[in-house]
Order: sequence, then structure tokens, then C-alpha cells
Amino acid sequence: MANQFKIDVTKIRNDARRRMADGAVTSGNTIDKDRLIQVLNEVVATEVVCYLRYSQHALAASGIDRAQVVAEFTEHAADELRHGLMAAERVSQLGGTPDFDPSTLAARSHTDYVTNENTDLTGMLKENLVAERIVITTYQEIIRWVGEADPTTRRLMEQILAEEEGHADDLNDLLGN
Repeated sequence: MANQFKIDVTKIRNDARRRMADGAVTSGNTIDKDRLIQVLNEVVATEVVCYLRYSQHALAASGIDRAQVVAEFTEHAADELRHGLMAAERVSQLGGTPDFDPSTLAARSHTDYVTNENTDLTGMLKENLVAERIVITTYQEIIRWVGEADPTTRRLMEQILAEEEGHADDLNDLLGN
């Protein structure tokens, strides 16, 4: 058979011992690691901004459908924080420093922090749906860019993307679309 699977275990063992200081990063990671860390720190910022927006909306919401919407916002906020921590963990695994600097979060985020000064549930739902759609599009682009160059980061981003698509679907349902 022309296409048989073969690996040089001796070479892999020697490389693993020689490059132990690289931690989780192996020769199979062919992506520009510094740029990937920068992009992942943008994901961290985006997720933290989304966590803050959802949390603020959950606290400020009022109206007849408040309980259902607040429950959804609270659930999404927890997911966003978890996503941010997952991306931050990957930054650490790659040898970088997760960037949670509050003074630069909004500038590094792909989404805006829109608070809706009033407590209009429909406005809040729409703002969060816009943010989810932005995240879906930018995370799809990150996944395409990463490709096979870092399978672990790609899978992480695919997992987060799937949950963000679920958020968008939830918000769309609440809007009656």
C-alpha cells in the first residue's frame, strides 16, 4: 500500500527531550506563535467584554419578560467568561501571557460594550445578537486562518464557535425571529 501511516518514534522522542522547555508547543505547531497569542488575547478581550455586557444587561433588564431574558443573559455571561478563560489557558500553553488588562479590553475586543442606558429588553437582545454575529464571523475567520497549523487551537475555537452559534440562536428565538 502506497499510503501507509508511518512515524519515526525515535525522532519524536529525541525532539521531545530536546525541546522540553517549549511545553505544549511541538514541531507540529507551524503557525506564527506570537501572532496566534496576540489573536487569542483578542479573543480573551472579546469574551470578557461580552461577559460584562451580558452581566450588565441581566442586572438592568426590566419588563414583563424580564425573568426569561435575565436567565438567558446570566447563562450566556457565564459561558462568555468560561470562553475567555479557555482562550487565556491556551495563551499560557503556547508560552504567552493572557492579557486581562482592563484599560485595553474594549480596544482589543471584536465587539462593542453597549449598555443600553434604558432597560429595553428588545434593544438588549438585539445588541447581544449583533455581538454574537460579530463573534461568529470573526471566530470563523480565526479557524480558517489557524487551519491545520495548530489543531488544538482550531478545536478550541470550533468549540467556542459552536456555543456562540447557540447563543445567537437563543437570542433570535427570544426576539421571535
